[in-house]
Amino acid sequence: MNVTQLKCFIAASETLHFGRAAQSLDILPATLGRQIRQLEDHLGVELFRRTTRSVTMTEAGNRVLEDARALVAQAEAFEETARAVRSAEAHVLRVGAIDSAAAGLIPQILQPLHEAHPDLEIQIVEQKTIHLLPKLLSGSLDIAFCRPPDIRDPRLVFRTLFYETAVVALPKAHALAYQETIEIAELSDEPLIVPDRRSRPHSHDLTMSLFMGAGLTARVAQIAEEKQTIVNLVAAGTGLAIVPRWTARLRVQGVRFIPLAKTDATSQAKLILAASWARGTRDPLRDSFLSVLEAQLESLEASA
Repeated sequence: MNVTQLKCFIAASETLHFGRAAQSLDILPATLGRQIRQLEDHLGVELFRRTTRSVTMTEAGNRVLEDARALVAQAEAFEETARAVRSAEAHVLRVGAIDSAAAGLIPQILQPLHEAHPDLEIQIVEQKTIHLLPKLLSGSLDIAFCRPPDIRDPRLVFRTLFYETAVVALPKAHALAYQETIEIAELSDEPLIVPDRRSRPHSHDLTMSLFMGAGLTARVAQIAEEKQTIVNLVAAGTGLAIVPRWTARLRVQGVRFIPLAKTDATSQAKLILAASWARGTRDPLRDSFLSVLEAQLESLEASA
């Protein structure tokens, strides 16, 4: 039994409609139904009677409802107290970021953040999305900038910020290196460096979808994990790479970054950047950070 299951039970009891209850929690109805079934299995009783036309509370559901509300209130009070103690001891916000956000967003947000909140200290953890999300759930990170996964954990909030622009990284000596833009068709015979889909599905799929949208097949010459490694391989002449524009901030010698020409295919292939945090948590430091981020969002998006 966990707090998420109890919150789903309470929301459903207040609406007696799984769809509306799920909407109030910003999760899918199927997710809410699964959470309630797991709670019922744990307790060994049915909390709702479900038919194709209605949802009603059982006697057991009615009897435990107030206890469920009390448990959720206690859990929230416990968490708020713990966070208040941390804030009182040290004004530290633990921020996770994928590599492009660490290179582009974080450096631009630190100065206005320091001006607005001079006592706030930021600890930055740079990792892939698949490693950042568990840290949010465990409480070792307060907020993370990431690519939202296809299947989103209902215990996390994902707030889409904007879409990052894709550019082509290529050696300065390459024949296309001084064009204003590059068409995907011009890359049809070029060897490409792409990340492994298991660890970077969004970046991998971006390259593949761009080529598919142009009716072409990507010629993958090398798989590499980290953006720094990918750009270094470009500099070494291993191949070209399609990367987020903020990757240019890595400033590897001998590499240029050229925008892709705008087409239907490039407009549909997007890299979402989102802010994520644990659902149902209260954190004044995170709220302060998000307030500064909101004020800088337009300029950040323009640079991405």
